[in-house]
Amino acid sequence: MKFKIVTILLLMSFSSITAQEESNKLVTPSHLQKGDTIAIVAPAGILKQYRKTTIQKAKELAESWGLKVVLGKNLFNQNNHFSGTDNERCQDFQDALDNPNIKAIWAARGGYGSVRILDLLNFDKFKESPKWIIGYSDITAFHNHIHNLGFETIHAMMATSLGEKPEDIIETIASFKKSLFGEELIYKIPSSKYNRTHSSKKIEGQIIGGNLAILTSMLGSKSQLNTEGKILFIEEIGEYKYSIDRMLQSLKRAGYFTKVKAVIIGNMSSVKKNSTKWGSSIEQLILDVIPEDIPVLFDFPAGHEDDNRALIFGKITQLSFEKTKSMLVFRK
Repeated sequence: MKFKIVTILLLMSFSSITAQEESNKLVTPSHLQKGDTIAIVAPAGILKQYRKTTIQKAKELAESWGLKVVLGKNLFNQNNHFSGTDNERCQDFQDALDNPNIKAIWAARGGYGSVRILDLLNFDKFKESPKWIIGYSDITAFHNHIHNLGFETIHAMMATSLGEKPEDIIETIASFKKSLFGEELIYKIPSSKYNRTHSSKKIEGQIIGGNLAILTSMLGSKSQLNTEGKILFIEEIGEYKYSIDRMLQSLKRAGYFTKVKAVIIGNMSSVKKNSTKWGSSIEQLILDVIPEDIPVLFDFPAGHEDDNRALIFGKITQLSFEKTKSMLVFRK
């Protein structure tokens, strides 16, 4: 009798775990094929006139891959800080969400403004016909929100990234194309001396995250992430060390580092110098916040630098630490 009870309990436990794993799986939008259409829209910062040349470069890049490109009708509207009013920016994004012929929405740039239109959007038709949402920095607001809706997104270069010389961002462009067309994504990077590893050198889980300031701004909303059992990616630009510490402490208090499997640190770019010295490196600052039992990988090439490798948020990845090289492999 006891054996039967134990067996039933084990089966119930197994069923519960399986159900939980199934509930954590996200929908993968269809990868692009030649002839598909991608929309370029500007949900945040202003695109000044000189950016038209850059947007044309981005259009030509996508067309060289066999894609068709449509531009948001309000793309170059100007409303002080923003590329048009909230309603105008929302309309372009909504039109792209609702059009089943558009297979990906590529943010022209970040800056600030995505959060202002997030709750104005209706995702019903997107759920029926999911598509890739692409960008980084301020576009983290969309990544977080759409993750919670149950869909994968692509953290990658934006259209204005083509303002750089294409020959200077070869890896950035190549990884973006691979993520878009469903090709294999494997990254091998030099291991930082600051990396924190534990007995388990291989860690597997969904990768999520984005820009630190935007992650913090999502706290307390329906776009706040659940990091349990996942790998959290963080990048930032133009902040003081004390500000980075404050935001990390906010994530910590919100439970982001309680049951996370690992943390990947991308670019920490253009850290500002304060008149009062912080007293430690940015790496040590981060290690002091994240609990000691959590593995941390530093110097992953993603964020606000020329080398900005694509990440598929919501995809199961395997992170492995080695003495000289570390790897991030995205499961097919």
